[in-house]
Amino acid sequence: MGNKTVAANRLPLRPLQPLSMVADRQSVANRQRHRLNDATALSALAFSSLSASLFKVKAVVQRVARARVTVGPPDGLGSETAGAEVTGEIGHGLCVLVGVTHDDTEAQAVKLAQRLWKLRIFSDDEDKMNRSVNDVGGSLLIVSQFTLYADARKGNRPSYVDAARPEVAEPLIERAVAELRSLGAKVETGRFRADMDVELVNDGPVTIILEV
Repeated sequence: MGNKTVAANRLPLRPLQPLSMVADRQSVANRQRHRLNDATALSALAFSSLSASLFKVKAVVQRVARARVTVGPPDGLGSETAGAEVTGEIGHGLCVLVGVTHDDTEAQAVKLAQRLWKLRIFSDDEDKMNRSVNDVGGSLLIVSQFTLYADARKGNRPSYVDAARPEVAEPLIERAVAELRSLGAKVETGRFRADMDVELVNDGPVTIILEV
């Protein structure tokens, strides 16, 4: 009787699986882990790229035959009224609208200046865009433009929350201008926090968007 009781309480033994089946299951599990790791890495890379694209100095660069900036009188009627002041004027060269966001740095401002100085969008003797503003002896007109960071994805009124405040943006634009001048560039500017009129003749037309 005792032997029968012991036998009745034993759990049925599961049949042993072939080693090949065990190896196959481990292989499937390893592949799934690798896919998860790859997906995680891709997500991190995508987020990193998105973050990098969100926090950059933006510049709209136009090759111009001439350009100038005027600041109107307090009534805001513009440069056609008496009392308007020309704050910057150039001939052949580049008119650059610059937008700054909150996390932009001095290093980015310096890099922007260097890119502008070396950007080859002027024609050579074979009529190919192969010369820089330095090569052709041109000038630069730098104008702050916070609306480059406008967000118009929702509604009809753009949001400007991504644009840096003037106390952040102004020193960075001034740093870019100083770097250009240290490279030997002739630079004219607009006036920060002023209501400006920008007049230009786009040569080409050639317009380039830079993000650094």
